[in-house]
Amino acid sequence: MTEWTQQPPLMTSGPVIRRGGQVTERTTDERLLDNRPGPMNDDPWRVLRIQAEFVEGFGALDELGPAISMFGSARAGRDTPEYAQAEYMARELVRRGHAVITGGGPGIMEAANRGAHEAGGCSVGLGIELPFEQAMNQYVNLGINFRYFFARKVMFLKYAQGFIAMPGGFGTFDELFEALTLIQTRKVTNFPVVLFGAAYWEGLITWLRTCVIAGGYISPVDVDIFHVTDDPDEAVRIVTERA
Repeated sequence: MTEWTQQPPLMTSGPVIRRGGQVTERTTDERLLDNRPGPMNDDPWRVLRIQAEFVEGFGALDELGPAISMFGSARAGRDTPEYAQAEYMARELVRRGHAVITGGGPGIMEAANRGAHEAGGCSVGLGIELPFEQAMNQYVNLGINFRYFFARKVMFLKYAQGFIAMPGGFGTFDELFEALTLIQTRKVTNFPVVLFGAAYWEGLITWLRTCVIAGGYISPVDVDIFHVTDDPDEAVRIVTERA
């Protein structure tokens, strides 16, 4: 019997899973944002699909209870300190009565889902349609796949009482700055945000102070809306006690 050593390319599109030759080059988000003229305007019909994503997300997460969203790189290996730290923090969050929400992918997301799952808690994965993306990690016990980033981002914020952002790339920055903007503009209140890994975030914080604040683009108090720590227990304490 032949054993697969490598999974074929996989793409999720809402409830639809595509593999191999069925994987499409364009995502639903890309088609939505494409303004090139076509034979007819599909946007009014897309509204129904967008509405369905919100309804499905709200329905699945409505009884979730207290939860914390954790973000970080999908590329972090299982042998990295960040993976172990994310797993530990997720376990501690469950012990304090919180569910853990991630993007459902590999790396830091898998670590957080693993910690929550193995601690006996609710391990939530909010997947997104991406070309050639891996499937939802095996430690998710409540998973929802989204076509649209904006619908998914609402779920991260609406059903979490705080964020822990670990070292990551553009996706992590996207979620982080959306949360900080909503806190700054008071669209979200009493929402603790922790940047975990002082050395990683030091350059960003220095830039905010020396360029953004110095240029008058944000106020000095705006950098007080997040916390920076290297201590996993402190990160858990901040997001659970202030939430």
